[in-house]
Amino acid sequence: MPYKKIIFYLLVASLLISSLEITLKIAGNTFHPVQLTFLRFIIGGLALLFPSMISMRKKNIKPALKDWMLLALNGFVVVTISMILFQLAVDHAKASTVAVIFSCNPVFTLLFSYLFLKEKLSRLTLISVLLSIAGLLVIVNPVNLNEPLGMTFALLSAVAFSIYSMISRLVSARTGLSGLSVTGFTLLIGSLELLGLMLLTHFQPLATTFSSVPGLDTFDHIPVWSGVAWENVPLLLLAGIGNSAAAFAIYFLIMELSNVSMASIPFFIKPGLAPLLSFLILSEKLTVHLIIGIVVIFTGSLLTIYSNWSQSNRQL
Repeated sequence: MPYKKIIFYLLVASLLISSLEITLKIAGNTFHPVQLTFLRFIIGGLALLFPSMISMRKKNIKPALKDWMLLALNGFVVVTISMILFQLAVDHAKASTVAVIFSCNPVFTLLFSYLFLKEKLSRLTLISVLLSIAGLLVIVNPVNLNEPLGMTFALLSAVAFSIYSMISRLVSARTGLSGLSVTGFTLLIGSLELLGLMLLTHFQPLATTFSSVPGLDTFDHIPVWSGVAWENVPLLLLAGIGNSAAAFAIYFLIMELSNVSMASIPFFIKPGLAPLLSFLILSEKLTVHLIIGIVVIFTGSLLTIYSNWSQSNRQL
């Protein structure tokens, strides 16, 4: 196993994944939340299209229609559902809080794997899940609930992202496509699906319906290109290529070189690194509840890593 290469990928992925909320928080002041989601994924998908096609041709893989439909479903789940919820969460809550809640998505992946793929959960993994839930409750603080809408969006986004991770693994196993190809095609197809939905919001009867319902008026006439200017191109490239395409691709690359537990490490580092970056860049305060929740979730995450490594060593 190329440990030096994996460690390098882990460091890069951790930085990209942990800084995502900060990039989106800054960009959110300029763009509509759905528009920003579309822009960063169309940029990311196009950036990965050429290397994805090269990888597919090298392996001489020709996905069937069912496989493309599965990729389309995957794109809808991650771009239209998970990432729009994620952007809305960033707009309605602190970037540090969203980062910590979203970093629990590997825990949901473990639970879904147990429920739907019949994968076994070890005692340590179960303890990890319980600790992560406890950490979430500490951060959310139901007794004195702050930013409830943003936290709800972040939690639902994490659940949807875990479903995306499972579908990506299924597509890769079915077709033999590399993680890079699965990521590239998924992001590009997902962004095109989202573009179609955005254009529908300009259809007057639908726009009138959205504008008349409180809370849904934000989906009325969603802009596509307005607001894009030379001065914010670097930010869009960072969000689209760095925080999205590169981060997602490296995540699956690590998974291919090692295993799921290793690929999840950036998400386990995120609860500690993201709030620190938010404090340094956005001047967000580190509350006592947030710090305690980070410690609890980080402890649970370490147990997950140890449990997976122990199982891998026993299988050798």
